Amino acid sequence: MIFKIVTLFPDYFSSPLKSGLLGKAIAGKAIRVEITDIRNFASDRHRSCDDYPYGGGSGMVLLPGPVSRAVEIATADGTPVAVTSPSGAILTQTLVKELAGRGGLCIVCGRYEGIDRRFIDRYADYEISVGDYVLSGGEAAALVIIDAVSRYAPGFMSNAASLAEESFEDDLLEYPHYTRPEEFEGMRVPEVLLSGDHAAIARWRLEQRLMTTRRVRPDLYRKYLERKLRGE
Repeated sequence: MIFKIVTLFPDYFSSPLKSGLLGKAIAGKAIRVEITDIRNFASDRHRSCDDYPYGGGSGMVLLPGPVSRAVEIATADGTPVAVTSPSGAILTQTLVKELAGRGGLCIVCGRYEGIDRRFIDRYADYEISVGDYVLSGGEAAALVIIDAVSRYAPGFMSNAASLAEESFEDDLLEYPHYTRPEEFEGMRVPEVLLSGDHAAIARWRLEQRLMTTRRVRPDLYRKYLERKLRGE
């Protein structure tokens, strides 16, 4: 699985791409990450990549020329293009799985007030938002997308079966987890988890997923019920 990041700030990714499971996956070649600096494709000696917006308003807009030239080089092999944008579709587990199935992704990191719309209309296969809030730039969002999608790359996780029990699978949040000691500050681990009865544990975990989702994310709970009513 290959990720290609197109950004004004390539140094932003130095530490995160060397840490944790993501760093191990890159070192072990389960995934590959290539970074392209948009400024290398600027057309003037100042390496300008942004300008004032037509129609007025605050902030700057990324020029379509340098971004398009960078993306054309990065995606010469046909890699699909995603643009990080607060105006994009919310990143969900369903979308994560779709992106994982593409085998690779070029992520263009938005900055300032965004990217000239003509670039997005011409080049973008996806516009993705990681949540209903504003970031300083799309680099943090790109890391979120890479981390979520790369978990589906063969070899990324030592126990691939655990993917099936994570939050948002089947539109339900995950059940609570406990470890040693059995008692901590007067609170005990639920007895069912100590019983050794795997069927009872499975029922308890499903009940906890349903209760938690209904309380914390009623929107997901309704989606789950609708799917069940359709027999899915």
